[in-house]
Amino acid sequence: MAVLAKIRQRSALLIAAIAIALFAFIIQDLIGKGGFSQNTKDVGSIDGKDISFEDFRLKVSNVEKSGQGITSTAAANRVWDQEVSIALLTAEFDKLGLRVGEKHIIEVLKADQNIGKNPMFLNAAGMFDLAKFKDYFKTNPEQAQYLKDREKDAELNAKFQIYNTLIKAGVYTTESEGKLKYEMESNKVNFAYVAGLYSTIKDSDVKVTDAEIVDFMKKNEKKYKADESREVEYVLIEDKASKEDENEVKNKITALLSGSVVYNQATGKNDTLQGFRTATNTIDFVNSNSDVPYDSSYVAKKDLPAIDAEQLYNLAPGAVYGPYKFGSYYCISKSLGRKAGVNAKASHILISYQGTQVPNQKENRTKEEAKAKAESILAQVTANPDSFLMLAFTASDDSSSQQGGDLGYFGPNQMVKPFNDFVFNNSIGKVGLVETPFGFHIIKITDKQDGIRLATVAQKVEASEATSDKIFTEATKFEMDAVDKDFNKAAKEMKLTIAAPVTVKAMDEAFGPLGNQRTIVRWAFEDDTKEGAVKRFEVANLGHVIAKLKKIDNSGLVAVSLVRPYVEPILKNKKKAELIKAKMTGSSLEAIAKATGSTVQQVTGVTMENPVLAGGVGQEPKVVGNAFALSANKLSAPIEGNTGVYVVKNVSIVKAPALKNHAPYVAKLKAQSASDANRVVPALKANATIVDNRKLFNY
Repeated sequence: MAVLAKIRQRSALLIAAIAIALFAFIIQDLIGKGGFSQNTKDVGSIDGKDISFEDFRLKVSNVEKSGQGITSTAAANRVWDQEVSIALLTAEFDKLGLRVGEKHIIEVLKADQNIGKNPMFLNAAGMFDLAKFKDYFKTNPEQAQYLKDREKDAELNAKFQIYNTLIKAGVYTTESEGKLKYEMESNKVNFAYVAGLYSTIKDSDVKVTDAEIVDFMKKNEKKYKADESREVEYVLIEDKASKEDENEVKNKITALLSGSVVYNQATGKNDTLQGFRTATNTIDFVNSNSDVPYDSSYVAKKDLPAIDAEQLYNLAPGAVYGPYKFGSYYCISKSLGRKAGVNAKASHILISYQGTQVPNQKENRTKEEAKAKAESILAQVTANPDSFLMLAFTASDDSSSQQGGDLGYFGPNQMVKPFNDFVFNNSIGKVGLVETPFGFHIIKITDKQDGIRLATVAQKVEASEATSDKIFTEATKFEMDAVDKDFNKAAKEMKLTIAAPVTVKAMDEAFGPLGNQRTIVRWAFEDDTKEGAVKRFEVANLGHVIAKLKKIDNSGLVAVSLVRPYVEPILKNKKKAELIKAKMTGSSLEAIAKATGSTVQQVTGVTMENPVLAGGVGQEPKVVGNAFALSANKLSAPIEGNTGVYVVKNVSIVKAPALKNHAPYVAKLKAQSASDANRVVPALKANATIVDNRKLFNY
């Protein structure tokens, strides 16, 4: 059964869908993880074809159990994308009448390394043996259903391969397109222009309303199409330690410095407990009193807490420092001694050769050639140490060449052994040659750092029960006030800050800066959660989130708050363009320049392939295109460009020599369109009727 165990590790057969991975998950058991409410039998439909909730649930369960640490929501999103893509592609396969036979299916199965390269299915020559493969399943009839499931996946994959080949074959480039490409790259235009730049009008002088943004999106609906969304604003009341809690921890850890006397009920006598300063077994003391266990490593000064680094690093052996604050801990530390050279800094020049572990070698070399070159460089560096930097730049095969070979600081055993041994067994300034699996290294030791070993008692500063109760009372009061009063008013009265609104979709997990807060997102989409609804959520390791559903957006368009940063500048420029065009009066460029307070500019040798206007103006394809379209000495109408409104006058067009063959340009276009097939699945989705009921199910 070992072979099946290996095959099952790859039970998700990758269907290399165009631009996305289509995974066909195999149902390996009939008992999936619960968690969905079953108030409808279908989780959705694609072009009228229903997706059974039960099948969907089982597939989600399989993804969750795949060992990837994926959440149920993320698993549901992945399976949904898979189901939609497969349904749309399968419909296309059926329309085309695609059929595949056993030979094609076997070829797909063989592509799985656990099948095609499995020793049980190979002949004496190491080739896949179909007879052995079939015999295995004949002699193991209990696995027959498993094979049938795999064959279904392979059939789908095989059809996709044919379909993808058909799509790619249908994407071609003509000679005429190659000719146009050549002309766009080679024809040049010289022209003069006057520009009224958008930047000459203040943004504050033109306003864009939400309604105008929505109207713009409706005119470009496909581009701004989106699932329904919810806009949620919230107040975060953190469950964090108070000043009193902090002082309590500080006092507690300070008390550990000196010995104490405690009454021993068992003996009826007082016991004297050693303090941190006088403890005979410092390590045991740390492990008995610290929230962080003892760490025996030596620490360089640069790795110590920044504020207290100087005092800690210079502690004499046995001396104690603290208490001091480090992050969310109060600490006391005792020096257990210093050690020289705990970290080292080095530069190297790597000379690799064929067969080493270094990719992107600058030149192919044999080991002998690499060694000879490395020895030559070592001789140069030995004779002239200052040459190391330039030789690293020009000769090293390692990415560190851009930093002159500098590898920065590193600790013992962070580098491969020969490299490590050379650096840590020699002094600063030493230069030498070592060989590793990466090649030959000319190494220069540039610095070393001493380190200190500290025994540190660290106790975390956390909110006490009394503080947490107080925070809970505050959060509950705000929730009640926010329900009864205006959310903003209630926050102002309690001196709380309302965070920026977060826009979420039904299957989102992330909730703005608070990260994964699926519970809040799910609440926002519940049927009985209306606009203005308020609810408090206890969030682990964070505190209390009091959320208000600010807006429900079922328009099918991207939320205005999300799209405004991108659409507002476009609409503002359109309004600015109208103001600028009104000033562009006159029958000559000089007259227009005078009317707009600008100057006449000259452009020479610009192509359609690279329609850049000099002087920091940037890309202006409409302007250059109009210049090409004009007759000589003709004036254009005002053109709304990327950076302003332009009027141009054609001076001359310099046409490139005619070519008999445009093959190089056809090849360029083919390379550019190589990924066009990737647009098929998104196009199918855009034109499909997809009903998504996932939000009706609980995760």
